[in-house]
Amino acid sequence: MPRIGIITDSTSYIPRDLVQKYDIKVAPQISIWGEEEFEDGIDIMPDEFYARLKESDELPKTSQATIPYFKNLFEPYANEGVPILAVLVSDKLSGTLSSAEQAKAMFPGATIEIVNSGSAAMALGFQVLAAARAAEAGKSFGDVVAIAKEAKDHTGVYFVVDTLEYLHKGGRIGGASRIFGTALNIKPILYIHNRQVEPLEKVRTKSKATARLLEILDDEVAGKPNLRLATLHAAVRDEAVELLEQAKERWNPVEALLTEVSPAVGTHVGPGTVGLAYSIDL
Repeated sequence: MPRIGIITDSTSYIPRDLVQKYDIKVAPQISIWGEEEFEDGIDIMPDEFYARLKESDELPKTSQATIPYFKNLFEPYANEGVPILAVLVSDKLSGTLSSAEQAKAMFPGATIEIVNSGSAAMALGFQVLAAARAAEAGKSFGDVVAIAKEAKDHTGVYFVVDTLEYLHKGGRIGGASRIFGTALNIKPILYIHNRQVEPLEKVRTKSKATARLLEILDDEVAGKPNLRLATLHAAVRDEAVELLEQAKERWNPVEALLTEVSPAVGTHVGPGTVGLAYSIDL
């Protein structure tokens, strides 16, 4: 058993090899399709999910990672006296933090720290990895928690959606912003700001939008040390690969990852979404 338990949720999209390498435990978000329930990355994988979403007239619902799941993740560590750090999706995007806090209350004698990442996707994932790498390097629990909290100010995520319809239906963006993406071929650029999804710009055509995405990120990452990047995509792998290659050539990051948008998040952003998450100075 590791000396510090590191836990996150499935909106982080951390690649499986890194999850295994650092022994990160992942609480799955839930997708609800009619009478069926699916746990992210366990009962349904992204490729299968997006293929079904494209053909379905019914938009699935989503639910936060559950209290019992967090209880089961916490319990082995708590029983062994191992301190636990859970770094989770923004409270304005999901009720996952509440589930974790309620599960924490079941272990009054355990050392459990729950951190609100204020974000999602690999902006969350990089925060988790920063903590996991610090733990592996032998840092104290207090230092690992401090690193996780500090990482919030050094990560971000920007993305392009084909339409705002999914975000609008799911209530993850203001209704007035729906018009932002209704014009023909307008592709909105969005980001997570103030712990929620907000529109940044609108660009005509997908290719121009991804090019503009790189220009916007120049201000955030150009010349910054220890740059880590991750593309994210919902059923547009080729676009994500191309975007990642352009980003690597532009900024020469120390780490570059290709990640898929999890089903529970894909319900809200929709197929065709592509974006970039970053971490700097960590």
